Amino acid sequence: MDNFRFYVPTDIRFGQDRLASELTEVLDTYGKNVLLVYGGGSIKKNGLYDQIINLLEGNQHTIVELSGVEPNPRIETVRRGVALCREHQIDVILAVGGGSTIDCSKVIAAGVFSEEDPWEIILGRKGYQGEALPIVTILTLAATGSEMNSGAVISNLETNQKLGVGGPAMMPKVSFLDPANTFTVPAYQTAAGSADILSHLFESYFNVTAGTDVQDFVSEGLMRSVIKHCPIALKEPDNYDSRANLMWASSLALNGLTRNGKHGVWSCHAMEHELSAFYDITHGIGLAILTPRWMAYVLSEQTVNKFAQFAKNVWDITEADKMKAAKQGIQATYDYFKACGIPMTLPEVGIDAEKFTEMAKQAVAHSTIKTSAFVPLSETDVENIYQECLTESDFI
Repeated sequence: MDNFRFYVPTDIRFGQDRLASELTEVLDTYGKNVLLVYGGGSIKKNGLYDQIINLLEGNQHTIVELSGVEPNPRIETVRRGVALCREHQIDVILAVGGGSTIDCSKVIAAGVFSEEDPWEIILGRKGYQGEALPIVTILTLAATGSEMNSGAVISNLETNQKLGVGGPAMMPKVSFLDPANTFTVPAYQTAAGSADILSHLFESYFNVTAGTDVQDFVSEGLMRSVIKHCPIALKEPDNYDSRANLMWASSLALNGLTRNGKHGVWSCHAMEHELSAFYDITHGIGLAILTPRWMAYVLSEQTVNKFAQFAKNVWDITEADKMKAAKQGIQATYDYFKACGIPMTLPEVGIDAEKFTEMAKQAVAHSTIKTSAFVPLSETDVENIYQECLTESDFI
């Protein structure tokens, strides 16, 4: 296990009906001028928007709105947010939504203090050390974990780039996590969000660092929880306990708990970011399609022990032969995503082989998967994995 620092100062307010008594007090800590950031309008349909507006207006907050944040938030929206913050002397950003809204808010918060264009901050990747406006979040989708970490991912469709950035000041100050706010999330997005959570866990679990039993066993428990509760939430959208388990798993999967103490980079995210950058697909769907194919591609005598452990501890597979068990675990992962209603081939989400070579080149250029991944991947490897995603798969 590597040396690490685990410092996650986000104040989590988990549970039902906390906004009325706590939201305005939290915002008052930072000021009265609030940038309210949200996405496509679902918070207006479920009543959350009206509740927030009434609370803030009743406490004499000045509200400036930035709506329409995209599922893969775009740099143009970030720029609009930065301009609004400067124009209205915003004190605090209130991000209401899922990871896209929160990610967008993080880069806006940093962009206000930078003389550079926000895209230049992103091109600096994970090294942002400057100031940022305080961010308060109200989570409405269990998926990215952005409510409890300092990272953000932004898309630039002009350059076909989807890149991550992060810095200590981008960590949300307070996050309200009410599982009831996810009751109205459509089944497709619930499944995609759960796939995203699982992918965060998979990416840290399949890692080159030895001696990380604590992180791995925590990951296995979180995986089992998501695997159990996503189908329940799909059948019973207002099942509070299942929504609660998915929401908390989302936060814990990417707040450093399962990642700290490890080195090496993620593989499937680097490949999926290119799918989203070129085709603007739902991130969790792309991850679900790629992950089993990546698992099968990197399975070998050198990696079989970890995959056999995964099969046994996550999927309860009892096969004694490690290679057979590993393949059964990969098949179980594929079958699970499919049973959740996720399309499991790229053509089903409108992607053919036309841009595979270009996307594979960028996946390698924008990451270090060629040298630092669980199994290093060349451009040819990435293209081969994309090719495997064109048709249905059988791994046994």
